[in-house]
Amino acid sequence: MSIPEKKQALNENIQKRGSLLIAFSGGTDSTLLAALAREALGEKSHCVLLDSPVVPRAEVDDAKKIAADLGLTLDIIAVPHLEDELFSSNPEDRCYHCKKISATFLKRRASELGLACIADGMNISDTREHRPGLRASTEEGIVHPFIECGCTKQDIRDIAREMGLPVWQKPSAACLSSRIPYGDRITPEGLHMIEEAEAFLKQSGFNQLRVRLHGNSARIEVHKEEMGRILEQKDQIAARLRSLGFSYITLDLEGYRSGSMDEVLK
Repeated sequence: MSIPEKKQALNENIQKRGSLLIAFSGGTDSTLLAALAREALGEKSHCVLLDSPVVPRAEVDDAKKIAADLGLTLDIIAVPHLEDELFSSNPEDRCYHCKKISATFLKRRASELGLACIADGMNISDTREHRPGLRASTEEGIVHPFIECGCTKQDIRDIAREMGLPVWQKPSAACLSSRIPYGDRITPEGLHMIEEAEAFLKQSGFNQLRVRLHGNSARIEVHKEEMGRILEQKDQIAARLRSLGFSYITLDLEGYRSGSMDEVLK
């Protein structure tokens, strides 16, 4: 299908729901879904952002601004993910437990608002990666309009650009727990180190990046064309990351790639 055909299919898919709660993060996927739902359902669409220690503060602030700019109705609900042992122990199916927890809060809010359905921004590209959270969400009755309409990540960016959404080029994000190797406990201290390190690198001009936490070491992932700039700023970067608690600071020579922590599963 062409991009206009996929957008039409999405509109029809959303309209048939009658009313919709959108799991919102402010990323390209959920923002497009929210914008389409507002267009198709008007006041019968509502967004919820689940706030948690694994979500960077900057992402929460950005999501608030995006929702306000686009006229989306947004609730922010605190979710205590770290209190759940199945999540904080960080097993290989961590995302499954995360989505199970999240679904409880989403379903409760949908019921309070009298909304018929809950949807997320999962897309066809997600099905090609290790995504146990997708299975959990599906089990909980959460629908995935982009998957149902055959939309890839690139399709979503193309539709968002056509609609003039400012997030169409926004870098992909993921929760902070994805920076910690499976089996290593997720702690508030570790999450804070990661968040502050990534914030510093973004302020230093790096866009798409990850800081992976390996014990007391940082493994920095940036696009290969930006590695030279990392080395040019190595002294400032090392000093800042050491001040956060990292003992060793390394640069991953393979560069940025989504889901690099999953490579040990293959």
